[in-house]
Amino acid sequence: MTIESADVPKPANKPSILELPESAIIAWLGERDLPKYRAKQILTWIFQRRIDNFHDMSDLPKDLRAQLEENFTIFTGKTAETHQSEDGTEKLLIELADGGKIECVLLRDGPRRSVCLSSQVCCAMGCVFCASGLDGVDRNLTRGEILEQMLKLQSLLEPEERLSHIVMMGMGEPLANLTRVLEALDVAKDADIGLGISPRRITISTVGLPPAIDKLAGSNSPYQLAISLHAPNDELRTRLVPVNKNVGIEPILAAADRYFNATGRRLTFEYVLLKGLNDSPICAEQLVKLLRHKTAMLNVIPYNPVPGLPYETPSPEAIHEFRRILIEGGINVMFRQRKGNDIQAACGQLRRLREREPQFVTLSKEE
Repeated sequence: MTIESADVPKPANKPSILELPESAIIAWLGERDLPKYRAKQILTWIFQRRIDNFHDMSDLPKDLRAQLEENFTIFTGKTAETHQSEDGTEKLLIELADGGKIECVLLRDGPRRSVCLSSQVCCAMGCVFCASGLDGVDRNLTRGEILEQMLKLQSLLEPEERLSHIVMMGMGEPLANLTRVLEALDVAKDADIGLGISPRRITISTVGLPPAIDKLAGSNSPYQLAISLHAPNDELRTRLVPVNKNVGIEPILAAADRYFNATGRRLTFEYVLLKGLNDSPICAEQLVKLLRHKTAMLNVIPYNPVPGLPYETPSPEAIHEFRRILIEGGINVMFRQRKGNDIQAACGQLRRLREREPQFVTLSKEE
């Protein structure tokens, strides 16, 4: 799939106001001889006061609320399922207006309230161990559908809590839908009308598309970049991440370096640890050679098994030895704790489970 080439969805009965930037809402108000400051009020109600309908926007005139209700909706999707893990992780399965399904996750870790968001319906990258790509890509998500995930997850928080971190690491390849992802993140970081999340706490994850990485670097976007590496050499990476055949690790690392030089943001490299495939001491030593001179963090994630796939989590002994070699090699490394594995929280698991096993009993479901 070429960058941003996926089909757009069929329109809902009424468009979501989340699809409109503030300037477009101001223009809509102007056509009705209404003051432009109402746009800020509307957006503040949605993003900061967590209102999901126009009727409750009490400082707007009743006739304006009626016009908004007649012309727009806020959410076009519906929460089909909500699952909560024992560790506090919550995962939503959202059914979109055209019937597509996506997943998003809220993670609680101390004071942090992080969300993991999808950028596409399924994924075209084909990582063999990931449930998101098993059925190929359907389409890109719109700006509003990405924002809707943020708001639905925010609604799970207590009134005194707020979202602190965003990771574009759910279903799909964010850099293959870069324009809409950046539009949504612009709202997320806007402290005036949006969620006010620091750009330093927003991460865009990619399997590694050098032209798109360069485009991101040229957009003056101040976000963190995470590269899903998963292997220390091209032969193994092409087995695990088939798109690597047309790219290669070195061009990806070179693009990542250019991003660092352009933004000053420390790079993150993601490495899913798979038993018997990329968890050997030799792989660890090759990783050291690949990354030791980079200003980067290596995030190692023990595999979260996916039903129907043959891959397994490495043994504690293998994980310990892998970690020892990296640390002794001078790599800045973090071994991430798996969260939500009791609720199929890895990318695409819940959606695929529902597609294959519709009789599965859910924890909760909206009618």
